[in-house]
Amino acid sequence: MDRNKVRPDTLAPLAPFSFSQASLQDYTDCARRFQLRHLRRLAWPAPQSEPIQENEQHIRCGERFHRMAQQALLGVPLDLLSETAAADPDPQLSAWWDNFTRLLPTLQTGERQVELLLNAPLGSHRIAAKYDLIQVFTNEKRAVIWDWKTSLRRSRRAGLEGRLQTRIYPYLLARAGAWLGGGLALAPENIEMVYWFAGFPEEPERFPYNQQKYTRDEKALNRLVAEIENARADQFPMTEDEKACRL
Repeated sequence: MDRNKVRPDTLAPLAPFSFSQASLQDYTDCARRFQLRHLRRLAWPAPQSEPIQENEQHIRCGERFHRMAQQALLGVPLDLLSETAAADPDPQLSAWWDNFTRLLPTLQTGERQVELLLNAPLGSHRIAAKYDLIQVFTNEKRAVIWDWKTSLRRSRRAGLEGRLQTRIYPYLLARAGAWLGGGLALAPENIEMVYWFAGFPEEPERFPYNQQKYTRDEKALNRLVAEIENARADQFPMTEDEKACRL
Protein backbone atom coordinates (compact mmCIF):
# COMPACT_ATOMS: atom_id res chain seq x y z
CA MET A 1 0.00 0.00 0.00
CA ASP A 2 1.18 3.48 -0.84
CA ARG A 3 1.49 5.12 2.57
CA ASN A 4 1.18 8.55 0.97
CA LYS A 5 -2.43 7.70 0.13
CA VAL A 6 -3.38 6.72 3.67
CA ARG A 7 -5.52 9.42 5.26
CA PRO A 8 -4.33 10.55 8.71
CA ASP A 9 -6.32 9.68 11.84
CA THR A 10 -4.91 12.63 13.83
CA LEU A 11 -3.88 16.19 13.10
CA ALA A 12 -0.54 16.27 11.30
CA PRO A 13 1.82 17.94 13.82
CA LEU A 14 3.68 20.02 11.22
CA ALA A 15 0.75 20.78 8.90
CA PRO A 16 -1.52 23.64 10.05
CA PHE A 17 -5.21 22.74 9.87
CA SER A 18 -7.89 25.25 8.94
CA PHE A 19 -10.77 24.89 11.38
CA SER A 20 -14.28 26.15 10.69
CA GLN A 21 -17.44 26.34 12.72
CA ALA A 22 -18.63 23.23 10.86
CA SER A 23 -15.55 21.13 11.64
CA LEU A 24 -15.45 22.20 15.29
CA GLN A 25 -19.19 21.55 15.62
CA ASP A 26 -18.63 18.08 14.17
CA TYR A 27 -15.97 17.42 16.80
CA THR A 28 -18.20 18.70 19.59
CA ASP A 29 -21.17 16.61 18.42
CA CYS A 30 -19.18 13.48 17.60
CA ALA A 31 -15.39 13.29 17.66
CA ARG A 32 -15.47 10.20 15.46
CA ARG A 33 -17.41 12.08 12.79
CA PHE A 34 -14.78 14.84 12.86
CA GLN A 35 -12.04 12.24 12.38
CA LEU A 36 -13.80 10.57 9.45
CA ARG A 37 -15.04 13.71 7.71
CA HIS A 38 -12.20 16.18 8.25
CA LEU A 39 -9.09 14.08 8.82
CA ARG A 40 -9.77 11.05 6.63
CA ARG A 41 -11.95 13.21 4.33
CA LEU A 42 -14.58 10.55 3.86
CA ALA A 43 -17.94 11.52 2.39
CA TRP A 44 -20.67 11.68 5.02
CA PRO A 45 -24.03 10.11 4.19
CA ALA A 46 -27.14 12.23 3.87
CA PRO A 47 -29.49 12.28 6.89
CA GLN A 48 -31.71 9.22 7.16
CA SER A 49 -34.54 10.97 9.01
CA GLU A 50 -36.29 11.83 5.74
CA PRO A 51 -36.14 10.54 2.17
CA ILE A 52 -32.64 11.11 0.81
CA GLN A 53 -33.82 12.52 -2.51
CA GLU A 54 -36.16 15.01 -0.82
CA ASN A 55 -33.43 16.12 1.55
CA GLU A 56 -30.94 16.61 -1.29
CA GLN A 57 -33.49 18.63 -3.25
CA HIS A 58 -34.04 20.89 -0.24
CA ILE A 59 -30.29 21.39 0.17
CA ARG A 60 -29.90 22.31 -3.50
CA CYS A 61 -32.82 24.75 -3.25
CA GLY A 62 -31.18 26.39 -0.25
CA GLU A 63 -27.96 26.74 -2.20
CA ARG A 64 -29.80 28.43 -5.06
CA PHE A 65 -31.40 30.85 -2.60
CA HIS A 66 -28.02 31.75 -1.08
CA ARG A 67 -26.61 32.38 -4.55
CA MET A 68 -29.54 34.63 -5.48
CA ALA A 69 -29.26 36.57 -2.21
CA GLN A 70 -25.58 37.11 -2.95
CA GLN A 71 -26.35 38.30 -6.47
CA ALA A 72 -29.01 40.73 -5.24
CA LEU A 73 -26.64 42.25 -2.69
CA LEU A 74 -24.01 42.64 -5.42
CA GLY A 75 -26.40 44.58 -7.64
CA VAL A 76 -27.93 42.04 -10.04
CA PRO A 77 -31.34 43.46 -11.13
CA LEU A 78 -34.15 42.23 -8.90
CA ASP A 79 -36.59 41.72 -11.76
CA LEU A 80 -34.18 39.27 -13.38
CA LEU A 81 -33.72 37.39 -10.11
CA SER A 82 -37.45 37.35 -9.49
CA GLU A 83 -37.98 35.73 -12.89
CA THR A 84 -35.38 33.12 -11.97
CA ALA A 85 -37.15 32.40 -8.67
CA ALA A 86 -40.55 32.14 -10.37
CA ALA A 87 -39.16 29.66 -12.90
CA ASP A 88 -37.47 27.46 -10.30
CA PRO A 89 -38.86 23.90 -10.14
CA ASP A 90 -39.14 24.15 -6.36
CA PRO A 91 -41.98 26.55 -5.37
CA GLN A 92 -40.30 27.02 -2.00
CA LEU A 93 -37.61 29.17 -3.61
CA SER A 94 -40.12 31.69 -4.91
CA ALA A 95 -41.64 32.07 -1.43
CA TRP A 96 -38.21 32.50 0.14
CA TRP A 97 -37.28 35.05 -2.50
CA ASP A 98 -40.41 37.12 -1.92
CA ASN A 99 -39.57 37.20 1.78
CA PHE A 100 -35.99 38.22 1.07
CA THR A 101 -36.97 41.09 -1.23
CA ARG A 102 -38.97 42.59 1.65
CA LEU A 103 -35.87 42.39 3.87
CA LEU A 104 -33.56 43.83 1.23
CA PRO A 105 -34.06 47.56 2.00
CA THR A 106 -32.84 46.89 5.55
CA LEU A 107 -29.72 45.28 4.15
CA GLN A 108 -28.93 48.05 1.67
CA THR A 109 -27.62 50.47 4.30
CA GLY A 110 -24.08 50.89 5.54
CA GLU A 111 -21.20 49.15 3.81
CA ARG A 112 -21.77 45.54 2.79
CA GLN A 113 -19.36 42.65 2.57
CA VAL A 114 -20.99 39.70 0.81
CA GLU A 115 -19.75 36.10 1.06
CA LEU A 116 -16.67 37.36 2.89
CA LEU A 117 -14.02 34.91 4.10
CA LEU A 118 -12.08 35.82 7.26
CA ASN A 119 -9.39 33.77 8.97
CA ALA A 120 -6.98 34.12 11.85
CA PRO A 121 -4.37 32.04 13.72
CA LEU A 122 -5.66 29.64 16.35
CA GLY A 123 -2.77 28.08 18.21
CA SER A 124 -0.52 26.55 15.57
CA HIS A 125 -3.51 26.24 13.22
CA ARG A 126 -6.06 28.65 11.73
CA ILE A 127 -9.75 29.32 12.03
CA ALA A 128 -11.84 30.52 9.10
CA ALA A 129 -15.42 31.54 8.46
CA LYS A 130 -17.40 32.56 5.40
CA TYR A 131 -20.13 35.12 6.08
CA ASP A 132 -23.34 35.49 4.07
CA LEU A 133 -23.30 39.22 4.78
CA ILE A 134 -21.48 41.62 7.09
CA GLN A 135 -23.17 44.99 7.28
CA VAL A 136 -20.73 47.64 8.55
CA PHE A 137 -21.71 51.06 9.86
CA THR A 138 -18.33 52.78 9.86
CA ASN A 139 -19.39 56.01 11.56
CA GLU A 140 -20.88 54.04 14.43
CA LYS A 141 -18.00 51.52 14.44
CA ARG A 142 -20.45 48.66 14.57
CA ALA A 143 -21.26 45.65 12.42
CA VAL A 144 -24.14 43.23 11.92
CA ILE A 145 -23.51 39.67 10.78
CA TRP A 146 -26.39 38.19 8.75
CA ASP A 147 -26.77 34.46 8.18
CA TRP A 148 -29.54 33.04 5.99
CA LYS A 149 -31.27 29.87 7.17
CA THR A 150 -33.45 27.83 4.82
CA SER A 151 -34.36 24.97 7.13
CA LEU A 152 -37.93 23.70 7.06
CA ARG A 153 -38.27 24.31 10.79
CA ARG A 154 -37.30 27.47 12.61
CA SER A 155 -34.44 26.78 14.99
CA ARG A 156 -35.01 27.53 18.66
CA ARG A 157 -33.00 30.28 20.26
CA ALA A 158 -31.52 27.97 22.89
CA GLY A 159 -30.27 25.62 20.19
CA LEU A 160 -28.73 28.45 18.17
CA GLU A 161 -27.13 29.92 21.26
CA GLY A 162 -25.30 26.67 21.84
CA ARG A 163 -24.02 26.36 18.27
CA LEU A 164 -20.40 27.16 17.62
CA GLN A 165 -21.34 29.32 14.64
CA THR A 166 -22.99 31.79 17.02
CA ARG A 167 -19.72 32.09 18.92
CA ILE A 168 -17.13 31.79 16.15
CA TYR A 169 -18.59 34.29 13.67
CA PRO A 170 -18.62 37.35 15.97
CA TYR A 171 -15.37 36.26 17.63
CA LEU A 172 -13.54 36.06 14.31
CA LEU A 173 -14.99 39.34 13.10
CA ALA A 174 -13.71 41.08 16.24
CA ARG A 175 -10.37 39.32 15.83
CA ALA A 176 -9.73 39.75 12.11
CA GLY A 177 -12.13 42.41 10.86
CA ALA A 178 -10.22 45.58 11.72
CA TRP A 179 -9.91 46.57 8.07
CA LEU A 180 -13.72 46.63 7.85
CA GLY A 181 -13.87 49.27 10.57
CA GLY A 182 -11.58 51.71 8.83
CA GLY A 183 -8.44 50.20 10.30
CA LEU A 184 -9.73 50.06 13.87
CA ALA A 185 -10.71 46.74 15.44
CA LEU A 186 -14.45 46.36 15.92
CA ALA A 187 -15.17 46.24 19.65
CA PRO A 188 -17.00 43.00 20.53
CA GLU A 189 -19.89 44.95 22.06
CA ASN A 190 -20.43 46.64 18.68
CA ILE A 191 -21.00 43.34 16.88
CA GLU A 192 -24.33 41.59 16.51
CA MET A 193 -25.19 38.33 14.79
CA VAL A 194 -28.60 37.83 13.17
CA TYR A 195 -30.05 34.56 11.93
CA TRP A 196 -32.71 35.26 9.32
CA PHE A 197 -35.05 32.39 8.43
CA ALA A 198 -36.25 32.46 4.84
CA GLY A 199 -39.41 30.55 5.75
CA PHE A 200 -40.07 32.64 8.87
CA PRO A 201 -39.03 36.14 7.80
CA GLU A 202 -40.62 37.99 10.71
CA GLU A 203 -38.88 35.88 13.34
CA PRO A 204 -35.11 36.51 13.17
CA GLU A 205 -32.87 35.67 16.10
CA ARG A 206 -30.40 38.33 17.24
CA PHE A 207 -27.33 37.68 19.34
CA PRO A 208 -25.43 40.73 20.64
CA TYR A 209 -21.76 40.21 21.43
CA ASN A 210 -19.49 41.68 24.11
CA GLN A 211 -15.97 41.56 25.53
CA GLN A 212 -16.87 38.94 28.12
CA LYS A 213 -18.12 36.59 25.41
CA TYR A 214 -15.04 37.31 23.29
CA THR A 215 -12.70 36.33 26.14
CA ARG A 216 -14.79 33.24 26.88
CA ASP A 217 -14.80 32.15 23.25
CA GLU A 218 -11.08 32.69 22.74
CA LYS A 219 -10.26 30.48 25.72
CA ALA A 220 -12.80 27.84 24.70
CA LEU A 221 -11.63 27.67 21.08
CA ASN A 222 -7.96 27.39 22.00
CA ARG A 223 -8.79 24.69 24.53
CA LEU A 224 -10.87 22.78 21.98
CA VAL A 225 -8.15 22.91 19.31
CA ALA A 226 -5.48 21.85 21.81
CA GLU A 227 -7.64 18.88 22.74
CA ILE A 228 -7.96 17.82 19.11
CA GLU A 229 -4.27 18.43 18.47
CA ASN A 230 -3.22 16.19 21.36
CA ALA A 231 -5.70 13.39 20.69
CA ARG A 232 -4.38 9.99 19.63
CA ALA A 233 -6.04 8.09 16.80
CA ASP A 234 -8.11 6.07 19.27
CA GLN A 235 -9.27 9.14 21.18
CA PHE A 236 -12.00 10.23 18.78
CA PRO A 237 -14.99 8.45 20.33
CA MET A 238 -18.31 7.98 18.59
CA THR A 239 -21.23 9.75 20.18
CA GLU A 240 -24.03 7.72 21.73
CA ASP A 241 -26.56 10.34 20.67
CA GLU A 242 -28.14 9.00 17.47
CA LYS A 243 -29.73 12.40 16.72
CA ALA A 244 -26.26 13.94 16.47
CA CYS A 245 -25.32 11.29 13.90
CA ARG A 246 -28.10 12.46 11.60
CA LEU A 247 -26.68 15.96 11.26
